[in-house]
Amino acid sequence: MANSKYEYVKSFEVEDEVMPPNLIVVRIDGRDFRRFSQVHEFEKPNDKKALDLMNQCAMAVIEEYPDVVFSYGYSDEYSFVLKKTSKFYQRRSSKISSVMVSIFSSVYVTKWKEFFPCKELRYPPSFRSRIVCCASIEVLQAYLAWRQKDCHVQNQYNTCFWELVTKGGKTEMEAQEILKDAKEQDRNELLFQQFGINYNECLALFRQGTCIFKMQVEDVVKYIKDGTPVKRLRRKASDFRSENIAGRSFWNEHASLLKELGGFSEDCVKINPDYIRSFLFESKLMPSTWIVIRIDGCHFHRFSDVHEFNKPNDKQALDLMNLCAVAVLEEFQDIIFSYGVSDEYSFVLKKNSQLYQRRASEIVSAIVSFFSSMYVMKWKDVFPMKELKYPPSFDGRAVCYPSAEILRDYLAWRQVDCHINNQYNTCFWSLVKSGKCKSEAQSCLKGTQAREKNELLLKEFGIDYNTLPLMFRQGSSVFRVKTEKTSILENSTSVGKAQTKIVTEYCNIIEQSFWEANPSILD
Repeated sequence: MANSKYEYVKSFEVEDEVMPPNLIVVRIDGRDFRRFSQVHEFEKPNDKKALDLMNQCAMAVIEEYPDVVFSYGYSDEYSFVLKKTSKFYQRRSSKISSVMVSIFSSVYVTKWKEFFPCKELRYPPSFRSRIVCCASIEVLQAYLAWRQKDCHVQNQYNTCFWELVTKGGKTEMEAQEILKDAKEQDRNELLFQQFGINYNECLALFRQGTCIFKMQVEDVVKYIKDGTPVKRLRRKASDFRSENIAGRSFWNEHASLLKELGGFSEDCVKINPDYIRSFLFESKLMPSTWIVIRIDGCHFHRFSDVHEFNKPNDKQALDLMNLCAVAVLEEFQDIIFSYGVSDEYSFVLKKNSQLYQRRASEIVSAIVSFFSSMYVMKWKDVFPMKELKYPPSFDGRAVCYPSAEILRDYLAWRQVDCHINNQYNTCFWSLVKSGKCKSEAQSCLKGTQAREKNELLLKEFGIDYNTLPLMFRQGSSVFRVKTEKTSILENSTSVGKAQTKIVTEYCNIIEQSFWEANPSILD
């Protein structure tokens, strides 16, 4: 980070480390997936293609992050278990949950056409994530038993419900009333007697959910000249199903799970959901403070190299980030302002926001997930001739600022950082493009001040830094402005109606003049 007088704002950041020996579980849930499934006309009660897509996303998470050693999912949720010795992101809750929900969301959009080739993705899916701190292997066992029990109960109910509606001629209200007090055996009998369905013979994918973890498998790595395959053992993610994933007979027969997490000493007989919920790692953000959600691209140096972004700035890539930010403001009405530069964006929520009851993990993950999905969806609009070679990911954090003055200092810090980094990068890449290697360019710039960099650009390359595009030098601000729409009535009377629109501007947000011109932002 660049040094400036505004750097004191970093002291408001709070570390949210999950202390060992707690086992870390990241649980991801679809955000308003009931509506998503209706809009995209998923089959009821289960859409196999939709579940296969969820499983593919989980596979991608396990392949991407070696610390994830086990996952279990059904419907629109997935739980990922990290190995007990994990130091992933220094065990910081917000970083872990946000980066995993980000890659999950990106893969979901990227893989959509593979599973639904004839179905348009009408709007970006998004997910929420939270951390569960399992204090022992027994708590993890109880958690997994709880989630699989929930899978069974939900699936059995939904199977009955949709059979009654689609084949039994009942309205949704009537079906709900019939099933209101029905027990498990009652539902089984209803399915068999009225619809000839033996629930226990329904697809295991629907009844039991899916486990994914890595196992040692023999894989062909190459072929010698005579065509003989050369095989090697390697760890590969595979999916499994079991009636009892929390049972000793399933868990203890897999050496990788025993090594990375530990074994179950006995079967889990009784499930107490309230006890398990007590291990949720929930951090509520301080009331009456400005919440800033800052997201950053993960390994975007590599991402920009692979996708051949222009150096030092790629206007199209920045336009894509801005499109995503605009979409976030449209989706989350509590966000009043955002500021972005390079591969990062900061979103400011209004001071009295009650979004997700101010639960940090849900706010951060929902915004990061939506941003990630939108990035993939909008890629072809911005880069029509460039293939997206792999899904991007972002991480996020939430920080509270107690006053408007400190909030403005935070935004000033980010804009100062934008200027310093952009000036350095402009010099650096000008030197590299002139024939110097990267280490030589770094040596040339070591210890130089802003004035010296400006002189270097002007004298060596004929570049007046102050004439470069404002988006590169000052970053992008996205916010709402009030407008008035005039309508003409039948009697020729004009009526004005106040409304707001979202704008993207490249301006100096450090100066008082910006805030005086836009007083409604921090009102």
